Amino acid sequence: MSIAARLNRNKSALDTSRHLSSQPEAPQAPRFKPAPAQVASISNVSVGHSQSDQYYDIKTRIHLRLLDILDLALLDSLEEAEMRSEIVRLVKKLLADEFKAAPLNLTERQLLLSEIQDEVLGLGPLEPFIKDPTVNDILVNSWRQIYVERSGKLVLTPARFKDDDHLKKIIDRIVNRIGRRIDESQPMVDARLADGSRVNAIIPPLAIDGPSLSIRKFSKDPLEVQDLINFGSLTPQLAELMEGVVKARLNVLISGGTGSGKTTLLNCLSRFIPEDERIVTIEDAAELQLKQEHVVRLETRPANIEGKGEIGQRELVKNCLRMRPDRIIVGEVRSGEALDMLQAMNTGHDGSITTIHANTPRDCLMRLETMVSMAGLKLADISIRRYIASAIDVIIQASRLMDGTRKVTSFTEITGMEGEMITAQEIFAFEQTDVVNGKVQGRFVSRGIRPKFSKVLESKGVHFDPRMFEQGEV
Repeated sequence: MSIAARLNRNKSALDTSRHLSSQPEAPQAPRFKPAPAQVASISNVSVGHSQSDQYYDIKTRIHLRLLDILDLALLDSLEEAEMRSEIVRLVKKLLADEFKAAPLNLTERQLLLSEIQDEVLGLGPLEPFIKDPTVNDILVNSWRQIYVERSGKLVLTPARFKDDDHLKKIIDRIVNRIGRRIDESQPMVDARLADGSRVNAIIPPLAIDGPSLSIRKFSKDPLEVQDLINFGSLTPQLAELMEGVVKARLNVLISGGTGSGKTTLLNCLSRFIPEDERIVTIEDAAELQLKQEHVVRLETRPANIEGKGEIGQRELVKNCLRMRPDRIIVGEVRSGEALDMLQAMNTGHDGSITTIHANTPRDCLMRLETMVSMAGLKLADISIRRYIASAIDVIIQASRLMDGTRKVTSFTEITGMEGEMITAQEIFAFEQTDVVNGKVQGRFVSRGIRPKFSKVLESKGVHFDPRMFEQGEV
């Protein structure tokens, strides 16, 4: 049976002309009537050009009219290609029957067909950027201002939403799909798209200028360590050392600022975990892209509308200790869960990996100390530092440079305590030498220090050429 026949059988109103003739005149959506002094056409309507209020008025009316006649329940039972085909058929019929007077040229009508499909099935104006592999971040400051990041640089796009309500509907669509909510009682939320892309949304009264949305896209084909080497983010020697550290089950803390590539680096390091080990991941919004088979993914849960039922990372870390994990990977430590993570590292769960927001390895240790104190236990500062020093073996610092490139800027070993201070030694680093035509110039260097953990690596069958630690450029 054809698509149209199946739809007609379930809802006879899918035949637009029949639907219109059977309805009273009053409730019909008003036809578009050109203003006396209107422009003959809307020029250059595309994702890459500015779109007028007139065009959005037409699109909104057609979209609402389509929702009136479309059987969404039946539409969900079709394949995506069939759904898009049916939407195109109905929109063309609406343009021919109800919107003959709409001043749209052929290019604008083709764009309208594409955007209506995105409105019904996707994320509206954001959908082209979701599909664009060159876009890394999508930043919606307000309904009229959408930025994207390409090659590390932010670019203002001419795309926009119709108004605040339009943007809010897209945000609701995203968060509702994963069972979360955003409203006046809970005006900010962390969510994710179906492909794992990270989403953060915030609405009034916290967002003064209207709803704001941030999407950190993840590649459908995750980056590998070799890709990072090709991009110049690290060197083969550094990648070899990282592989040895993971295989030898040392505890690794990946530090860096926003957008520095911490999660990408964590994904790459996870590739070195043997296939026969059981991995448990803990995240606020699931976004890690591990390729192993034996993985259990845990995700936090926000409070319900009554303010009850919240399950945070602390509870998940505690629970995962009962799940017989070989490796524990925490997407990011932000507060009291840092203590539970350190306890796991100190109680037989070696080889754990997590990320933290910090500008330098030393700042990372200070922030970790602060987060442990947030757990509510009255521990002396020196006790916290000893706990950190015994749990963490390596800090890998990732940075985003002024030209948008991302580098591993420091590979630091935690060596223990000296008095009341945690001692550390930098093994490798990236040194910036110049900026030429806006591009950062520099080199990766070895500090000439053989790490203390090299004996641990050798005892576990991981061997290195000792010359890789000789001082100089690598």
